Amino acid sequence: MDTLLLSPIIDDRYGNKKITSRIGIQAEATIFNKNDNLFSVIKSILDLNNNLKCILIDEVQFITKEQVWQLASVTDNLNIPVLAYGLRTDFTGEPFEGSNYLLAIADQLIEIKTICHCGRKATMNIRIGQDGKVVRLGEQIVIGGNEHYIAVCRKHFIEGKISSY
Repeated sequence: MDTLLLSPIIDDRYGNKKITSRIGIQAEATIFNKNDNLFSVIKSILDLNNNLKCILIDEVQFITKEQVWQLASVTDNLNIPVLAYGLRTDFTGEPFEGSNYLLAIADQLIEIKTICHCGRKATMNIRIGQDGKVVRLGEQIVIGGNEHYIAVCRKHFIEGKISSY
């Protein structure tokens, strides 16, 4: 099945135009920025490849409210399913704009479960500074992976506890 992979330009951890899993699997992606009309981007690619059957967008928390509605229009008007992966909230527990509107209008939500160090379901992310301590203030977006963020349950998020030791 021909799938269009989309990734926000802001996430350049593994190089531009790539989606990379935590286990190292990579694939080429079409990058976009917050000013791009995703419906138009997808429509222009569809005009070149009418075999396109699916859209997969990574790090969807970084898209805008308008882009969420543009993706909904892809599903509704172009009849192409859009699969979106990303975080619900930032390191302070506040929702990302893209996630907020996706949660509001998505046809279907499937949660990928993560486990806290205590064994409970991890629903929050703690940001870790270079000194290894919990960061509570700062820019909403700091690109990083396991070196900057730890998934924890709500209890340990509130306590700022990053390990069971």
